Amino acid sequence: MRTVTASPMPRQIATFAVVGVVNTGMYYGLYLLFLMRLPYLLAHVLAFLLSMVGSFFLNARFTYRTRPTWRKFLLFPLTNAANFVITTAGVYVIVDVLRAGSRFAPLLASAAAIPVTFVVSRWIMTPNTPHAPHAPNPPHAPNPPHAPNPPHTPHAPASHARRAPAEADALREPRSGPGQPARSRQH
Repeated sequence: MRTVTASPMPRQIATFAVVGVVNTGMYYGLYLLFLMRLPYLLAHVLAFLLSMVGSFFLNARFTYRTRPTWRKFLLFPLTNAANFVITTAGVYVIVDVLRAGSRFAPLLASAAAIPVTFVVSRWIMTPNTPHAPHAPNPPHAPNPPHAPNPPHTPHAPASHARRAPAEADALREPRSGPGQPARSRQH
């Protein structure tokens, strides 16, 4: 019987969304604060960079439950590269082309970049985790139907040919118990 392990993907997506809301609030608060003294594009860039650092630590701790490392921290800006380009272009278009104002421009511009940011951040934050939709078979599970059968050994009955290697070895090599002489294998 095949054991199916629940995928962490739905939990990660939900947590990523919550972290995104918190991070967007942090970004927007910083943007408004910087906007009081700086031009809108500079306010956007500074708020974006600071919120990106916060996003890294929040996602490491809550979304992916992984230890933050320098390698991940240095790669994490890749998760926001597309986000940065899309939101910066969007802010420019909304403010200078559409003349819609600078207060809500970043909120409107950021929505399209969210899926790309999730995919790239998951790839960076969990590099050794398979990102397939189904969890792999656990080590004690039987071989999947498409895998070839292991070679039949003369020491094990045919019914044990598909068992896990450690279990099959235990069946092939009887162990002597306390007070019993060691048994030799018959060839």
